Amino acid sequence: MAIIVNQIFNLNTFGFAPISTAYYYIVIGLFLAVAFLNYPAREMDQTRVRWYDWALAAVAFSICMFFAFSAHDILNRGWEYQAPSYVTIQAALLVLLSLEAVRRCAGLPLFIICTVFAVFPLFAGHMPGFLWGVQLTPGEAVLSHALGVESIIGIPIRVIADLLIGFIVFGVALTVSGGGVFFMDLASALMGHARGGPAKVAILSSGFFGSLSGSVISNVISTGSMTIPTMKRCGYPPAYAGAVESCASTGGALMPPVMGSVAFVMASFMNVPYADIMVAATVPALLFYLVLLIQTDCYAARHGLKGVPRDQLPKLWHVLRSGWVFLISLVALVVMLLATSAEAKAPFYVTILLLITAMIRQRKAGAWRPIAQLIVETGTTIALLVGVLAGVGMVVGALAITGVGNAFSRELLQYAGGNPYLLLVFGALTSFILGMGMTVSACYIFLAVVLAPALVQAGFSQMSSHLFILYWAMLSYITPPVAMAAVAASSIAKSSAMKTGVTAMRLGAILFVLPFLFVLKPSLILQGETSDIIVSVSTAILSILMLSAASERYIYILNRTARSWEALVLLAGGLCLLIPDLPTDLIGLAALAVVMGLGLFAQPAQPGTTILEGNPE
Repeated sequence: MAIIVNQIFNLNTFGFAPISTAYYYIVIGLFLAVAFLNYPAREMDQTRVRWYDWALAAVAFSICMFFAFSAHDILNRGWEYQAPSYVTIQAALLVLLSLEAVRRCAGLPLFIICTVFAVFPLFAGHMPGFLWGVQLTPGEAVLSHALGVESIIGIPIRVIADLLIGFIVFGVALTVSGGGVFFMDLASALMGHARGGPAKVAILSSGFFGSLSGSVISNVISTGSMTIPTMKRCGYPPAYAGAVESCASTGGALMPPVMGSVAFVMASFMNVPYADIMVAATVPALLFYLVLLIQTDCYAARHGLKGVPRDQLPKLWHVLRSGWVFLISLVALVVMLLATSAEAKAPFYVTILLLITAMIRQRKAGAWRPIAQLIVETGTTIALLVGVLAGVGMVVGALAITGVGNAFSRELLQYAGGNPYLLLVFGALTSFILGMGMTVSACYIFLAVVLAPALVQAGFSQMSSHLFILYWAMLSYITPPVAMAAVAASSIAKSSAMKTGVTAMRLGAILFVLPFLFVLKPSLILQGETSDIIVSVSTAILSILMLSAASERYIYILNRTARSWEALVLLAGGLCLLIPDLPTDLIGLAALAVVMGLGLFAQPAQPGTTILEGNPE
């Protein structure tokens, strides 16, 4: 960690200031070794480190240190293209070690994909059509992968080393200092008493926690272990409770300010400040959480589910008084990201504040426990990312080395026949299918090379095209047959994994629509004239209210269950409002017609409550 801080802050401690490629090899060497020690080769070795794990860790560390100290020779002598035999052997070993790390950290499917692309340059000259590319010898291929700047030390690893590590440290510091508990208590104090309150607590707390951690599965496990049993006690069916938590946790990885590792990779691919990504992703993420809140409230109202009594909930003032530092830290991080250019340094400053607070709160005997915990958890988290992305980098490298990446984009445009809508459908299906077998980061990186350029050439904005890919890659978390978030939640809820996944897909249906919306209407990602942004966001909110009411068959305006024909009218009206470029006056007339139509046939409203709170009596 000292080496990383020295490099990011340019401290030049004791005259140590390695060039960038040397620094990347140092990061890979350190954390690839940790990956071999922390992630076993076999399931049966989860509780012990075998001798060959130590051996692989030592070899990975030694090779990367050799390349780090030889960084000037790599650049000045052109070792990437031709190198001494002992260098070529070490390059081949680094390629094999990177593939083994992918297998351990991400599983067999991604290992197979990375292996196919790693050896692709050996056969590119014999491939048909747009898959044809420059063919390399085995020696040239391993040198390009290990010593080139587009493969193992390509954009994925550079993002981790230059930018992401600080945010990982911040996320872990937030957890070890009690931030997860604070956000759970804050959500309970705000929403726990409302009808169906535990579901709303799950949504808010998972949104808070996920926006900072960016990890979907860890979000499900950490927050779901508390929220899912509470939802079940409140009256939500087990599958519904698991679906709510899996959707909320998935959305956390799309919620600013952190959004997980892939958002930083996105900023590097587009060569824009991370703050631009953060601003563009805000409205779609808020719309998604609004849908979840409304749907769970409709469900609670229709089934008469109450909230938790106030005397069983933490007091808002007490929660804020005990955890104000977490809110201050979050605000400080957002301000630094938006107002300064110190993206890489900002999370370190905020982390210092969190650690000092955590140490003060600990008893004297355990004052250093948060720092020890921070070091261990940060190391394992970074090791997982390095283990995955060093191998994934070879996917990008193979496409760049052979020149197939650009040809792939051109071919996609030709297959779509110049139809941008058909290209979007192709892109959505490709993102979704790849998202089943790859991590979100790996899926995004691959498609950012082959698909994003095609979408941009078709006339869509660069920002919306990259966000489109990210959203569709995330959908596999809540969509059967994979639905990893739903599977994790179902194990806690003790419900059917398939039923939980289907319910999550219904609750998160807006995620299938949002990417198309902001690609076709960039005003939803705050691009364009202010008047267009206001109209688009307002229309989207009205549409979401109608679609949520149709989904749960409960009408807020009338405070009663919707009839079948009313649900159909709401569904049709909500979908019409989502059609891009629909004239504004027609939008207003459609909304007015729906409201008036429901009002004409309204039954007397029963005493009820306002949106998102209260009890249905």
